[in-house]
Amino acid sequence: EVQLVQSGGGLVQAGGSLRLSCAASGFNHDDYTIGWFRQTPGKEREGVACISNSDGVIYYEDSVKGRFTVSRDNAENTVYLQMRNLKPEDTGVYYCAADVTTMTGWINQFVSHWGQGSKVTVSS
Repeated sequence: EVQLVQSGGGLVQAGGSLRLSCAASGFNHDDYTIGWFRQTPGKEREGVACISNSDGVIYYEDSVKGRFTVSRDNAENTVYLQMRNLKPEDTGVYYCAADVTTMTGWINQFVSHWGQGSKVTVSS
């Protein structure tokens, strides 16, 4: 059984940093594209960052490039999202998500395994 268990998140002032963690189990990391979506107020859920299953290529949504870093610790079966220089518009619920799909498929949300969500609030 695939399980994605998230930790991290919270309240931070604009310009601050937070790190999200996603402990993954029940699958071979080499087969899965895994990363982070977010649901922000008034917007549709969007992919923020992911690591491709095929070649480890990393995707970032334009608004987070240079501020967010996605990484994977294979020994710990954990994926991280380090968020720096946070902005109020980053406020939302962040979800770890994984599936046996290409990066394009993941970005288009052809994903069936989801974490429980982590709330991130950035105050101005």
